[in-house]
Amino acid sequence: MYAASNAARLARLFRDVGAAHHQAFAATNGEDSEWPAWYAAYLTPRLGDLVAAQLSPDRVAADLVIVDREYRDAGSPLAWPEYYVEWFLRKYGRAAGRAAAQ
Repeated sequence: MYAASNAARLARLFRDVGAAHHQAFAATNGEDSEWPAWYAAYLTPRLGDLVAAQLSPDRVAADLVIVDREYRDAGSPLAWPEYYVEWFLRKYGRAAGRAAAQ
């Protein structure tokens, strides 16, 4: 139950950051070459609670670059928020599981 609700909350967070970024950069149709840093600043204070890991904005930005490249290369049928959820939970999931057990 925890894992499913945590994944749903994480997916909602990724959708929210995407919408917030698009709104912030509406004049450029969401184009922003520094998007990983912007996303990381938004996500870091919220993401740590969902993955039960202490993450810095630099670490989150680096992870976003990696997962974005993997997502584009994979040609996944998943929407990007769901793909990112799976990626982040795979990377940080054990920490989330330990936190739920405590």
